[in-house]
Amino acid sequence: MTIASPPLPFAVVLNARAGRGLAGREWPRLRGELEARGVAYQLIEAPSGAEALARLQALPSAQPVMAVGGDGTVGALLPALVGTGRPLALVPLGSGNDFAGMLGLKPGQFAEALSRLGGRPRQVDALEAEVVRGDHAGLSKLLLNGLGTGFDAQVTHAYLRAPERLPGFWRYVWGAAASLRHLPLAGLTVRTDGQVLYQGPSALAAVMNGTRYGGGFHISPASDVGDGRLNAVCSGPLNRLQVAELMGRVLPGKHLGHPRVHHGTGQVVELHWTQPMFLHLDGDLYGRAEQVRARVLPGAVTLLGG
Repeated sequence: MTIASPPLPFAVVLNARAGRGLAGREWPRLRGELEARGVAYQLIEAPSGAEALARLQALPSAQPVMAVGGDGTVGALLPALVGTGRPLALVPLGSGNDFAGMLGLKPGQFAEALSRLGGRPRQVDALEAEVVRGDHAGLSKLLLNGLGTGFDAQVTHAYLRAPERLPGFWRYVWGAAASLRHLPLAGLTVRTDGQVLYQGPSALAAVMNGTRYGGGFHISPASDVGDGRLNAVCSGPLNRLQVAELMGRVLPGKHLGHPRVHHGTGQVVELHWTQPMFLHLDGDLYGRAEQVRARVLPGAVTLLGG
């Protein structure tokens, strides 16, 4: 099927290293699909996200972008997408692919991803995260999916040491098992729009725009990327056995009724820990943090095929 191309060709941003090289290996097949469907494009392949962003920002703001990689690939391009009206299409070929996975897109299913390009664009929310206190104090970063602190970020840290042969989801499971040996537990205060949602001992907290992280764990099944609000999810005090049991509930998104799970929504969410805890932003580690603030950017990204 031939797809009607936009007035300007797609800027195809290829992160060849995404998915431990999967994106680079799959690019010839994707290129063939693009050409067979008559999709006009120009390729941007850069050694870093910063260079890819700079090259994209040099193009007209009306020129659509197709991000070929994972959540990190999309995250690197957000400064050229948030508030600009530049349309974004996703072709997931990373390790986690959580935002694309929420939309029903799967790695390697190019026909499904490309068939959506002719659909009506959808405005979706983004968020801006600020590290108030921590290793990267003063850092402000645009995110599309969400952030996590405590156990889930520690799992991300362990994930990087998982056996290379494991796919993304099973690397996360391996990281979770390894992290249970050193379960973090500290005092946490979560505020949504200035009101205390939870205060007490906790093992983990997440602020989400999307519904899932870790390659398929549905940490925030109530999230709606078009509602102009963020979703906060945190645990109360948990031991190792309870964490393992809870993660089994998180996988299918059946944990929100658990007595040791607290969740709420707001336009601004603040996390304040009594000691430094691991932090990830859209799956990328940023050391440890004690205080993080996130605010929603309603309808900030124009998404194709959403």
